[in-house]
Amino acid sequence: MKIWKNMREWQCHRSATGNQSIGFVPTMGALHRGHVSLVERCRRENDLALVSIFVNPTQFNDPRDLNRYPRTLDADLALLQQAGVDHVLLPAAEEMYPDSYRFSVTAPALTGIMEGTHRPGFFEGVMTVVLKLLCIAGAHKAYFGEKDYQQYRLVSELAKEFFIPVEIVACETVRAASGLAESSRNALLSDGARARASCIYEALSNSRCVASAKAEIEAQGLEVEYVEEHWGRRFAAAKIEGVRLIDNTPLR
Repeated sequence: MKIWKNMREWQCHRSATGNQSIGFVPTMGALHRGHVSLVERCRRENDLALVSIFVNPTQFNDPRDLNRYPRTLDADLALLQQAGVDHVLLPAAEEMYPDSYRFSVTAPALTGIMEGTHRPGFFEGVMTVVLKLLCIAGAHKAYFGEKDYQQYRLVSELAKEFFIPVEIVACETVRAASGLAESSRNALLSDGARARASCIYEALSNSRCVASAKAEIEAQGLEVEYVEEHWGRRFAAAKIEGVRLIDNTPLR
């Protein structure tokens, strides 16, 4: 497994890979089973598997949230090595944003619901860094988890809008036995909080309507930010022990 800290050097190497297909999994580290499932599919469907680890500062509207985000680089690299990844991109913030945050991507018509409403500036940061990473990677396919379904839809539109020749692939959410969606933020929760947080999946899957789903989540002591339905799916965001979790399920 080759680690690249200089993105220009990776791009030079990328141009020499010839006709080999490249699959790309962008991550912010703190890897879990959900990431592994993306990597495994990427590995199966491409000649080369490429993963990036970059905690993107521009998508955090609360500096405390950025500081709390788990960073487990050594464990992450060992996991990627075991999963058979060929290349890992480890850019520094100074390289990704050499002149601070001069340029950003906005799409107000697409980001005015759910995460876009409750996390000001979040999607601008996501779209900007994903655009940069897709251009750097030069991959044929890029893999995104359905837990962040709104993000997946936005990235798909972004790739089309900017004529990036990459297929954006959605991968099913990986869950614990309780139904809790795998997330890097789960590591910040106590065992009891993780058990209670499984109510999000239960409510989204089984409640009759949005209002009853919200009530069921709140009954477990979580602070609900939203429960909404879009694109044939039901979405929720809620906080427990100060940790913000999101999830979604297809409508039955």
